[in-house]
Amino acid sequence: MLDRSSIASIALAAAATAAALALAGSPTQAFDESKYPDWKGQWDRTAAPRWADPAKAPLTAEYRAIFEENLKDQATGGQGTDPTITCVSPGMPRIMNVYDPMEIVITPDTVHIFIEHVHDSRRIYTDGRSFSDGIEPTYAGYSIGTWIDEDQDGRYDVLAVETRHMRGPRSFDSTGLPLHHDNETVVKERIQLDKADRNIMHNEITVFDHALTRPWTITKDYRRIAAARPVWREAVCAEGNQHVVIGNENYFLSADGFLMPAKKDQKPPDLRYFKQATK
Repeated sequence: MLDRSSIASIALAAAATAAALALAGSPTQAFDESKYPDWKGQWDRTAAPRWADPAKAPLTAEYRAIFEENLKDQATGGQGTDPTITCVSPGMPRIMNVYDPMEIVITPDTVHIFIEHVHDSRRIYTDGRSFSDGIEPTYAGYSIGTWIDEDQDGRYDVLAVETRHMRGPRSFDSTGLPLHHDNETVVKERIQLDKADRNIMHNEITVFDHALTRPWTITKDYRRIAAARPVWREAVCAEGNQHVVIGNENYFLSADGFLMPAKKDQKPPDLRYFKQATK
């Protein structure tokens, strides 16, 4: 007759076997890396971090006027409609200007895009989910992707992505090229390697936004850095940031620690809550 310790040992062994069998059949174990493109390594932009020629932007008359006023403000030392002065995330689609080098990690359910620049990392869900109500808006938005085997060779070539639920304020780039204040932007991407050069990645991006008269499509290119162990630098926007925003006005912190105007004839901030020394 088996004693209690023997029965307990048999039960533990059976439980371990069942767990191993369950794990072997789990989606994680079934992940076949050979079916996915080789996007490993460090990717950098191939051009300046600008969205496109602002003159070609299909802006509505209202948002063309907003953009022109923004340019006038920037010309006098202001920041116009570029919100990143206070180190908030550029948000989508501006994230894909890739201000700092990018790393892409493919997992069974999610594609992770890591960028050191101001909160620019993204999660693209590829587990078959759909958009639903109640998703909290973020600067990067909520991205759902679908893998496509375009040439039907048994390996995925294209990642098609749709991003919704973005918060603002956001602009296309540092020129202040604006996106609509309603934050109903939808961004669609088709990401794939160049067929002739596997170290070049293309991202065809289409933006649907109420500041535009029509969907606007451009292609961003990225180049894989030829280094077995690339260097990933830390980027901390708040470190050394001399800009100080008070109310709707941007000021500048001088080298000697005093607040100074950023624009000509700029009024000082309201000091009503500070006690002034009296003689």
